[in-house]
Amino acid sequence: MRAHRHGAVRKAQEERVTVGFHSPLPPARTGVADYSAALLGALQKLGRVRSNVNHADVHLYHIGNNQLHRAIYRQAMARPGVVVLHDAVLQHLFLGSLTEGEYVDEFVYNYGEWHRDRGHQLWRERASSATDERYFRYAMLKRIATTSLAVIVHNPGAADLVRQHAPEAPIVTIPHLFDPPAPVLSPDPVAAIDFRRALGIPIDGYLFGSFGYQRESKRLLPVLETFVRLRLAFPEETRARIGMLVAGEFVSSDLARACAPLLKTPGVYRVPYLGERDFRIAASAVDACINLRVPAAGETSGIGIRLMGMGKPVLLTEAQENSSFPQGSFLPVPAGVAESAALFDYMGILALDHALSREIGRIAAEHVGREHALARISQLYWEVLCKNATSPSFA
Repeated sequence: MRAHRHGAVRKAQEERVTVGFHSPLPPARTGVADYSAALLGALQKLGRVRSNVNHADVHLYHIGNNQLHRAIYRQAMARPGVVVLHDAVLQHLFLGSLTEGEYVDEFVYNYGEWHRDRGHQLWRERASSATDERYFRYAMLKRIATTSLAVIVHNPGAADLVRQHAPEAPIVTIPHLFDPPAPVLSPDPVAAIDFRRALGIPIDGYLFGSFGYQRESKRLLPVLETFVRLRLAFPEETRARIGMLVAGEFVSSDLARACAPLLKTPGVYRVPYLGERDFRIAASAVDACINLRVPAAGETSGIGIRLMGMGKPVLLTEAQENSSFPQGSFLPVPAGVAESAALFDYMGILALDHALSREIGRIAAEHVGREHALARISQLYWEVLCKNATSPSFA
C-alpha cells in the first residue's frame, strides 16, 4: 500500500513539471531536427513540454556540432539544464562561432595554459578541420559538461569523451531513438520498385546505399573506390546486378570534385537531398547501407539506426560509438589500413548471399525495435528530466 501511495504521489509530481525544449526542428535540414520532432511529440504525451520557452522547471537542450546550435549552446550556459550531446565533439561549433581569442581561451579552459600555443595553431589551420584528426581529438566538452545538471549521450564512446573532460559530471546514456512511420505512412513496396526502375537499377539486383550529408568523415571516396573494384572482380552477368546509390548533398566541394569521376561509373546512381517521404522510399529500395565515420565525433548515426530498424544490414565503423550493438546486428568495418579490405569482403558477401543479408537485417531490426523504441527512449528522457526539475515538489 505504501509503495502504491508513493508511486501515485510521484506521478502527481511529474504531472506538474514543465519542461523547456530547445532544439532545431523541421524544416531544418538536419538529423537532430528530425530526432527532436519525434522526441518532442513523445514527451508531450508524458507531461507538459514546451518548445523554446524561457521559464520551465527544467530545460532540455539539444547540442550538435554546427552553427544551428550556437544560440542553444549559449542558452544552456546561461540557464543550465539537461543537455543531450548529439555530437560529443564541439570543435566545429566553436570554430564557427568564436573569435580567435575566444577560441583559444576556450581551448585553454579545457586543456590547460600549457596548450595555448596548440589552440592558436588549430585556429590558424582550421581550414583542414573537417578531415584533420587533431580537431576530433580535442572535443572541448568541459564547460557544457560541468555546467549542466545532467549530460545525455547516445553511446559509450560519447560517454567516455564527456568523462575525460568532466569526471564528476552526471552522465546518462540513452540510446538513439527509432521512430518508424505509422503503417499508413510506410512506403508502398511498389514505390521502392518504381524508385529502382526510374533510376535504371535492376529490380532483382543488390543495391548498396549511402545517405545523408556527404562529408569526408563518411568515407564516401574509399567506399566508391571499393565498389568499383568489387564490380570488376565479378563476371559481367553478376557485375551488372550490383549497384551503389549515393543520396544527399555534398557539404565539401573538395570531396565532390574527388568523387565526380566515380559517380559516373557504371552501377553508381546519384540522387540529391531527399525529403522525408522520398528518403523512406529510397531506404526501402536499398538492400544494405554503408554508414562509416572516420574520424568519429561521438555520434550515433540516425540514418544508421533507421536503416537497421527497417531490417537492412548496415556497415558501420568499428568504434566505441557502436560497441553497444550486439554481435551480428551490423557489419563492423575497421578504421585505418584494414578498411578497404573489410569493405571489399563485406560488400562481396552481401551481394552474393542474400539470405545472410536478410538475417543480419532481421537481427538489427529486432534489436533496434526493442532497445531504441520511441516509447522506451522518451520514458528514459522523462525520468532524467523529472529528477533534475527544480519545482518545489521535486526539491
